[in-house]
Amino acid sequence: MTVVDAHHHLWDLSVRDQDWIPEVSPIRRDFTVDDLAAEARAAGVGRTVLVQTVTVAEETPEFLALAAEHDLIAGVVGWTDLTSPAVADELARLRELPGGRFLKGVRHQVQGEPDPEWLLRADVLRGLAAVAAAGLVYDLVVLPHQLPACAKAAALLPQLTFVLDHLGKPPIASGVLEPWGADLRALAALPNTVAKLSGLVTEADPETWTVDDLRPCAETALDAFGPDRLMWGSDWPVCRLAATYGEVLAAARRLAGSDPQVFGATAERVYDL
Repeated sequence: MTVVDAHHHLWDLSVRDQDWIPEVSPIRRDFTVDDLAAEARAAGVGRTVLVQTVTVAEETPEFLALAAEHDLIAGVVGWTDLTSPAVADELARLRELPGGRFLKGVRHQVQGEPDPEWLLRADVLRGLAAVAAAGLVYDLVVLPHQLPACAKAAALLPQLTFVLDHLGKPPIASGVLEPWGADLRALAALPNTVAKLSGLVTEADPETWTVDDLRPCAETALDAFGPDRLMWGSDWPVCRLAATYGEVLAAARRLAGSDPQVFGATAERVYDL
């Protein structure tokens, strides 16, 4: 079985600052394809999905070019301005660039939007409809209080597949998992939704987390979505704040039992890898 890492990042600080990373953070350095390949292949990962990090138009073409150059990267989730009246034309333009065939989805940093119902704005819904018309999926990076808006958007746009990153960032460290759990189940009740078993180690205590700390969230997601709508992602290199690449994969295997859908087939189908 080819293991697919459905969620990771790359950045070069000499090309573009990542202003969300604190100055003293251990991940405030460059992370290249070669860095990723060394860790991914050591863990038995054969293909990956590269996901946007900043809301800058230039990043997506750069990622598409990297995918064209490196066999490891099988797909890209990029960024474009969903609120632009020209979003359909921009998606078409991206598809014509070198590596454009690797564009599989779009993502916006909704977690940073002050409006908890940003996804339900008329201009955003129009943009999301354009993403669906282009045959792409939409990745949701949101905080728990934004999950109800995700469900409303998914209900309004049944033609679009929504992929929930990091299970909606459950508050693992606090241990207070409601209303996150109920809101996650409401989203999962919609057939055009998928979720990523990713990003959990950094929602737990980064110094003391254990697999058992992650288990309630993983079990809720497995029960709500099922393995055919759940995919594993490393969230590398962000995961390095709490764990190595191999440790994240090992923890996910303990949680999901090495299910071939979670560790490959779901990502291959959803992202058309």
